[in-house]
Amino acid sequence: MRTFFISTFFLVLIFFQFNVYGQADKVAPKYSNEFLSIGIGADALGLANSVVAQTSSVNSGYWNPAGLTQINKWLDVGLMHSEYFAGIAKYDYLGLAHSIDKISTVGFSAIRFAVDDIPNTTQLIDQQGNVDYTKITTFTAADYAFLFSYARKLKIKGLSIGGNFKIVHRKVGDFAKSWGFGLDAGTQYFVKNFKFGIMARDVTSTFNAWVFNLDTQTKEIFVKTGNSIPINGLEITLPRVIFASYGKFNLGKKGMFTTSEIDFDVTSDGRRNTIFQTKLFSIDPHLGIEFGFKNYVAIRAGVSNFQYVKNYDDTRKINFQPNIGLGLNVKNFHLDYAFTDIGDASVALYSHVISVRIKLNKPK
Repeated sequence: MRTFFISTFFLVLIFFQFNVYGQADKVAPKYSNEFLSIGIGADALGLANSVVAQTSSVNSGYWNPAGLTQINKWLDVGLMHSEYFAGIAKYDYLGLAHSIDKISTVGFSAIRFAVDDIPNTTQLIDQQGNVDYTKITTFTAADYAFLFSYARKLKIKGLSIGGNFKIVHRKVGDFAKSWGFGLDAGTQYFVKNFKFGIMARDVTSTFNAWVFNLDTQTKEIFVKTGNSIPINGLEITLPRVIFASYGKFNLGKKGMFTTSEIDFDVTSDGRRNTIFQTKLFSIDPHLGIEFGFKNYVAIRAGVSNFQYVKNYDDTRKINFQPNIGLGLNVKNFHLDYAFTDIGDASVALYSHVISVRIKLNKPK
């Protein structure tokens, strides 16, 4: 327990150190690399991403690498595909985790979030004002992330730590691209039916180096249409720390149970539209609840993304994102489904998410 609190203090200290650094230099934009905040796994999405304390599968490489130590199979494989905004944006995930021995595990995660076939109309009108539709081409705007994870159980019972080295690649057709590097760190502590977790994303800040490649004609079009010419530069993603608490309770003696987890995302890029906000940081809570029967079936629900929305009469109300999900498990095969509202309920931007996990024994 003492070591857990020491590690907690260390993570918080790093968080505020880089928070002050980012605010002083004013070089870090809000929502940098935000595609890495969407989440992976329909089980987690059904719980409103409230899984940092309880995660214990291949998906832990994303949520909290310390959870990888709970894998007891030779290989754990995770797959997910989801689509947003009527199929315009596609999100794909592949995860692999291998148990080295009883105390250590390695993992790999790959994420792609992209919009394909975007029309490029910069050459539609020539210098004489003629419109030529054959000049329309298409391009892809895609974000990639590759996470290399390692986790290890410590000598203190119930305590584990883990970390990620991640590579981020973002590309907008032939116009712009960037490469970024960063580190994540996490810890989990189990005691009886309760679990506690801390996940520090971009713990040392993540740096994306952008390079732009615009031809002369495109630059002229940007100038004539009142757009600024982008220049090569460095984009910094400031740290985010997630504090999580989880509990599991049995409902009778027939295998029924319920679990709940509450997470608090603390961002360091200034004021966001969250319930708790200051000039230095913002806090975004989210809660997930699950009812299940043994390890066979689970029903999930969660709420997240609490935001203030201004009405026409200048009054404000709190809006939130509801989530529900269902999980099925047959031996070593897990199938999960989530139904989420990614925006205001009146807009009905609903998404269906399906993910699978497969546990494999060592080949003979």
